[in-house]
Amino acid sequence: MSPVPPFADWLVSVLIVIGAGFALLGSWGLVRLPSLMERLHAPTKATTLGLGALLLASLVFSALLRGSASTHELLVSLFLFVSAPVSANLIAKVHLHRLRHGEPSEPPGSAGAPAPPSPEADWATREAPHPGSPGNFEGD
Repeated sequence: MSPVPPFADWLVSVLIVIGAGFALLGSWGLVRLPSLMERLHAPTKATTLGLGALLLASLVFSALLRGSASTHELLVSLFLFVSAPVSANLIAKVHLHRLRHGEPSEPPGSAGAPAPPSPEADWATREAPHPGSPGNFEGD
């Protein structure tokens, strides 16, 4: 086994503290923010960054201190950074769908109650594209 670089312990420690701080901040935001759309940002942004830093600390630890690189952390990070935005998008679409159909929801957040969607709106958007807009592909 090769000698341990002097900065390795400090680097791993700093990554663990940064990762734990972001994970704690994201978890606190998930609990404290009032509405679903506001709570959605905390775990998808801060917690994902925190877990990424913790996985990077694990990768550095195994590569520098143990002398063997592991690809498990890279695969977990890749899955995490791909699946978090997709799941947040699907949760937001379901929330908008429930608002559209008038199902009971939580009280409005600090931004106020959302405007009701127009009758022409698609289930996953707040407003249907207008003729000639970039989202309207008819006649393009």
